[in-house]
Amino acid sequence: MIHPTKRQTDILKAVRLLGTCTIGKLASDLEVSDETIRRDVRSLVDEGMVLKVHGAIVAPDHLREDPFQLRLQENRSDKLRIAARAAEMVNDGDSLMLDTGSTTTYVAHGLVAHRNLFAVTNSVEVARSLANQNGNRVYMAGGEIRADDGAAFGETATNFIAQFQVDKAFLSIAAISADDGFMDTELSEAEYSRMVIRQAAQAIVVADHSKFDRKALVKVCDFGAVDTLITTHAPPAAVAARLDAADVEVIVV
Repeated sequence: MIHPTKRQTDILKAVRLLGTCTIGKLASDLEVSDETIRRDVRSLVDEGMVLKVHGAIVAPDHLREDPFQLRLQENRSDKLRIAARAAEMVNDGDSLMLDTGSTTTYVAHGLVAHRNLFAVTNSVEVARSLANQNGNRVYMAGGEIRADDGAAFGETATNFIAQFQVDKAFLSIAAISADDGFMDTELSEAEYSRMVIRQAAQAIVVADHSKFDRKALVKVCDFGAVDTLITTHAPPAAVAARLDAADVEVIVV
């Protein structure tokens, strides 16, 4: 078994995250020649750590990232813009709740320069991003941990966050429907989100434009339960009308 060099480690990280990487992209990203990448890749292929296809390498099935890591890459630039705007709404010393989700994970990453935050979350990834940083205090909800994204759900998690009152809550969402409001894919997620909204002085949904005019399995809440929506495109007319009627502030980034 080889011990990968730093550049080979970077190659492995890229292919695990994306599933497939071209030689040219790796060379560009790592600022070396195509031939250098090919040399690095040969030993990785020999060890079975990556698979070679025409002009590219792919991750073997057992190395592919879990669905949450793949969701982090969907509309990544949009989520980064949303996260940057969300971070502008947070002051040092604020108390926050953040749920699990790819966009709220980026929000947590965007708060690394803030100080003395008090954060409550059910997401291992969010907790890891904020804990032990700049005097922050982070409380992690307990309960059964979901393998996909390292999130805790269920009665234990919901009862835990019910103990806190916070300034702002940032929530991800699966769908935004003119007829049904904000929706999610799992009952446990919807129940958790409702409690988060109840315990926050300001509830902020962070969702890119792909969530508009979609339906999901479970309704989380009506539009009026949320104070602010940060998104990347102006909502469709029917959704915009419902948001306006509910006095929801819409921030397009």
